[in-house]
Amino acid sequence: MNAGEKVVISSDINHLLKRGVAEIIIEDDMIELLRSGKKLRLKEGFDPSFPDIHLGHMVALRKLRQFQELGHQVILIVGDWTAQIGDPSGVSVTRPMLSKEQVQANAETYMKQFFKVVDKEKTEVRWQSEWFGKFTLSDVIRLTSKFTIAQMLAREDFSNRYNAGQAITITELLYPLLQAYDSVAIRADIEFGGTDQKFNLLVGRELQSMVGQSPQQIFLVPLLIGTDGSHKMSKSLGNYIGVAELPDEIYGKIMSIPDSLIIQYFELVTDVPDEELEEFRQSLKAETTNPMILKKRLAREIVTQLYDQKAAGEAEEHFTNVFQKRKLPDEIKQVKITEELLQKVKARSFKERGFVVSGRYVGKPETEGWFVPVPLLLREIGMAKSRSDARRLIKQEAVRIDGKTVYETDSDHGEIRIGSIINVGPRRWVKLVQAE
Repeated sequence: MNAGEKVVISSDINHLLKRGVAEIIIEDDMIELLRSGKKLRLKEGFDPSFPDIHLGHMVALRKLRQFQELGHQVILIVGDWTAQIGDPSGVSVTRPMLSKEQVQANAETYMKQFFKVVDKEKTEVRWQSEWFGKFTLSDVIRLTSKFTIAQMLAREDFSNRYNAGQAITITELLYPLLQAYDSVAIRADIEFGGTDQKFNLLVGRELQSMVGQSPQQIFLVPLLIGTDGSHKMSKSLGNYIGVAELPDEIYGKIMSIPDSLIIQYFELVTDVPDEELEEFRQSLKAETTNPMILKKRLAREIVTQLYDQKAAGEAEEHFTNVFQKRKLPDEIKQVKITEELLQKVKARSFKERGFVVSGRYVGKPETEGWFVPVPLLLREIGMAKSRSDARRLIKQEAVRIDGKTVYETDSDHGEIRIGSIINVGPRRWVKLVQAE
């Protein structure tokens, strides 16, 4: 190997281990592995309790792809056994067990999305049942004997629940041990995960050492903040951008993120060069660039990754027409304003001036319009799953009535008329029409 090749490898390793990385255990050992020329076995496991992948998952998946491009092998473990236990990481309650059929269906959906990011040809898929299906009671007892209850309670979520007097099942305590044994079963060199998985990955490293294997290195990535700007991206919180969503939806959601997240998203889920990223950072700090311009670039980069340049261009055109030029979609669902609907959403006619006069609710459709609590309205017309979901959408400034954004301060008395057009994000549209 000549000097020039060494420089290239050093540069690749530096980029691999610095950008989009929260912590590496142990970094010096990781570098030695990468320089050894060995084809490394990269462990990525997933719990098919939730089949959808979002941009938060993409942070680790993109690192896997980068390792693949250097010649390494991804081992994707389908957690068909641990899914029937449920990993409580980051949650405060026991998750329900899944049937074998549910696990299979979720796994198929997951893998279709997984291979939108990771190279399928350089991935080996393994199912936990390959080894746990052969486990006897003796094997389970031998595995559990290697760790103590005190070690398990060192995990923050277990500790919090224990101190709060909440139930922790024995099966849940088994979860980290089973995930750790996966590393033994496939002889993992490196395991990937978010920072909330650190405990589980460390257990795998320790178990490998106990059985005489070289301990896996641990590659932890940051948790991507969701579209609400405050919590990690999560489907349960509704602040996620799914990798399987349509290009228009992905583009529109990216345009809705707070300006404070622009750099984090560029850094963690795009390949924009570090030098250009620094220019973005400085221009935002100096307020010499309109954040919308950078969001458009970000949205194009991500949609192109998940689809192609054509889809990204069409999504941008859709966004420009609908939100900047205020053009309406070709097809809009119609919802009839009935007496029943007005009663459910506690409507008041305009002539009553909102909440100023009597407490009588309007129960008869009138043509001049009504004041309504917007969260109630969104729930009743099917644009939000619940009132709390509607409030979250309003907080994200994703709700518009007749082209005007609905803010939290005025959401209790939104104005609607026959003919009003309501949209939530770039793809959900409803037009209110007169009942026949």
